[in-house]
Amino acid sequence: MQIESLPIPDNLKQRYLAAGIRELYPPQADCVNQGMFSGKNLLVSIPTASGKTLVAEMAMHDHISKRGKCLYIVPLKALASEKFDEFSTKGVRVGIATGDFDRRDDMLGRNDIIVATSEKVDSLLRNKARWISDITLLVIDEVHLIDSPNRGPTLEMVIAKMRYRNPSMQVIGLSATIGNPAMLAGWLDAALVTSTWRPVDLRQGVFCTDRIHFREGERKVKQVSKNYDDLNLCLDTIAEGGQCLVFVSSRRNAEAFAKRAAGAIKDEDPLLKEYATQLEGMADTEMGKNLALCVSRGAAFHHAGLSRQERGVVEEGFRKGLIKCISSTPTLAAGLNLPARRVIIRDYLRFTAGEGMQPIPASEYHQMAGRAGRPRLDPYGEAVLIAKDEGQIEELFECYIEAAAEEVHSKIAEPNALYTHVLSLIASGFAGTRGELTTFMNRSFYVHEHRQGRLMQKSVDAALKFLVASDMILEIGDNLGSTEFGTMVSRLYIDPRSAALIVSNLRKRTDYTDIGLLHLICSTPDMPKLYVRNTDRPALDRMLETNESDLWLAMPDEEEDMEGYYRALKTAMLLGDWTDEMPDAKICERYSVGPGDIYGMVESVNWLLHASQELSRMFAPGFNPSIREFEICMKNGIRRELLPLVKLRGIGRVRARRLFNNSITSPDAVLSAGIETVTRIIGRGIAEQIFAQLEESRNPTTTPAAGEDNIAGQSTLSRFR
Repeated sequence: MQIESLPIPDNLKQRYLAAGIRELYPPQADCVNQGMFSGKNLLVSIPTASGKTLVAEMAMHDHISKRGKCLYIVPLKALASEKFDEFSTKGVRVGIATGDFDRRDDMLGRNDIIVATSEKVDSLLRNKARWISDITLLVIDEVHLIDSPNRGPTLEMVIAKMRYRNPSMQVIGLSATIGNPAMLAGWLDAALVTSTWRPVDLRQGVFCTDRIHFREGERKVKQVSKNYDDLNLCLDTIAEGGQCLVFVSSRRNAEAFAKRAAGAIKDEDPLLKEYATQLEGMADTEMGKNLALCVSRGAAFHHAGLSRQERGVVEEGFRKGLIKCISSTPTLAAGLNLPARRVIIRDYLRFTAGEGMQPIPASEYHQMAGRAGRPRLDPYGEAVLIAKDEGQIEELFECYIEAAAEEVHSKIAEPNALYTHVLSLIASGFAGTRGELTTFMNRSFYVHEHRQGRLMQKSVDAALKFLVASDMILEIGDNLGSTEFGTMVSRLYIDPRSAALIVSNLRKRTDYTDIGLLHLICSTPDMPKLYVRNTDRPALDRMLETNESDLWLAMPDEEEDMEGYYRALKTAMLLGDWTDEMPDAKICERYSVGPGDIYGMVESVNWLLHASQELSRMFAPGFNPSIREFEICMKNGIRRELLPLVKLRGIGRVRARRLFNNSITSPDAVLSAGIETVTRIIGRGIAEQIFAQLEESRNPTTTPAAGEDNIAGQSTLSRFR
């Protein structure tokens, strides 16, 4: 099927033709034949790199040409940024929304395409963003994640709410790994497009001793290293002019492999030195310095412990072909567009708490293997598992290479998943009676799978019982309504159990302490927590001894509850060190984390602090000023004494501390010191910006345009300094 024959806007056709795209791949043509341009819902389950994004893009531009509006849902913020960049080069208005869960973001409605995470879309629905009703096309990328215990229930409810709100809206689901696509397509009322076709041939095999075993033959691999099969496979790929992705089970393994690969590759490309110099400038930790050293030789590692900027440099260097090898945890397989000639799945066992080392799912193997082969660059792609002995070769073929992806199933009936979603349905007006609530839940994927829905009804009843007892829902006869408290919790986008725990403690405390609130927040279901090792216990016990009177939560009586208590305490200690201005490198060393982990926890606790501040207005107004100040301290990683200085744009924790240590403690003191003194402390460029701000604040000449959204929202990580 030729591009020129398609009913898409001419400017999009010309962009495709200029990029050398003249004909659709077979699965893409299948989508057209199944009614993509006539508004038919589609579930597209085809291999990685076989053109799913192009399908979505053509459908979106078709809707835009008919004055429609498109919503593109992704699972990860990094993937949202990637899609935003990709769609923004095609001549339409594109917006992105990933944070600030209590804002309507009405300005987003000016765009033709809005890219957002499922959590953000859920919050927009709760906060009644006006433009949601204008959506004519919903695209769900990585739709198989409806099976995820963590994110699946939210994605399922978002799809159900969007279809309820916009019944004529077209829905397109995209995935590479669904074991039961017909079941999901049935729920979506969608035509099913499946295929095994790929633009680059994929060869899948198992390495053992000195050769790769394929079903159709063997291939010998040169043994450069006597001890490391993974390194030999990597060097074999590079010798052929290809690049390599190596998937391992842990961050430590990823870093160790990258060091070995860098020592063997020893690339001297000067452009690599430029990337390494960028990374050195960002490096506050030993891990960052090691990354820079690896990149200077042509290798890298990639995992969630790296900062967003570090990951960006690694991804760019790999896409440009300069970095020859990346070793990674499976985070890299979750949608990011980083294909390579050969993918090595070295570790197919992963540690699971309470279960020990467990095999990864076949679907995860297929996600990783699908990264093999760069379209228009590689003659083929190879995915290689590494066997420990000859007896394991056949087992790996059966369990992974020849195994189908697992089926996806709804997780919405899990009891813990329904507290927040039942509240949001009532608070957002989707259900006003028990009958309407049951009717809406009957639209779920769960009830489509399990026609009886008994577990669903039991879980809904349990959630309602909790919400009524917590004064978030009122039940009068057959009618259900949210209280002011319940509506606030729904709009703040926190788990009702978190809100109940925070409010009950705010109401019974007479004295405010930062560490008391922080430990409380870290104990909520919404907060990710650090693991506690046996070696951590003495420091945690000392913390308890020293701060016992300031902590709001008493130690639990039951031994089985102690681990959760200690995990929350350790997390609170890390965040306390952050607000005490401890350098990132020292925090990373003390808690065995990476910069990415610090900022992830800061982002999570910031949102919960913001929610606590809003809840305190209603239930503990005397605490509100202190919580509001602590929220700013946490955003910036500062002690309270720097609060006046960080109000200035461009002044973060480091510059504020420098000014304070030079006896410049407020904006007025900055003015009094004069620009030359301030320049010597923080540099000419930033000093000029600060004085321009101060001058503007003294002589305001402009007011915000009418209708502009000037509400101060949650700070994003990109604003951390």
